[in-house]
Amino acid sequence: MTTTVVNGVNVQALLDAREVLKTSPEAARFVWRASSTWRKGVHSTTTIEKFFGLGAEQTHQAASVFEADHPAVFAADDNGITPIEYLLVGLASCLTAGVASVAQNRGIQLRSVESTVEGNHDIRGILGADSDVRNGFNDVKVTFSIDADASKAEIEALVAQSQKRSAVFDALTNPTSVTVEVA
Repeated sequence: MTTTVVNGVNVQALLDAREVLKTSPEAARFVWRASSTWRKGVHSTTTIEKFFGLGAEQTHQAASVFEADHPAVFAADDNGITPIEYLLVGLASCLTAGVASVAQNRGIQLRSVESTVEGNHDIRGILGADSDVRNGFNDVKVTFSIDADASKAEIEALVAQSQKRSAVFDALTNPTSVTVEVA
């Protein structure tokens, strides 16, 4: 008797896309966009709705709106999480989705996946209190708790493959060219 693994990931569609994109690399070039509007103080609202991919403009099924601010301990109104916390959201989401995708592809049934991401941040850098302290995270730690029909070694391999294919992990751990312009 064969047990069907149901983790909610359409792996066949991903594998099919991979094969098509091998012969059509121009279709694999995506441009993700976020548009941010300052509200007051250090509060801003960012909307994500459109992107470019598969050679054409695309639109998400619904726009997503994100509030960013700083907590009251930074003398702000705390209307949302800090921008640097959004990096943690992106990393946690990307790695967790990757675990589900890899598990589905390997025939491993997941019961639960939880990730906790912590970023150590010395804010003296962003406050200009110490020019030797960087503005961003000093280090980031990701911890997974996974309940699955798999051995510890198989679960560790799921996480390792997710990390290997994560766009967010790559962007955080490798130099990325960032251009800032004034229109």
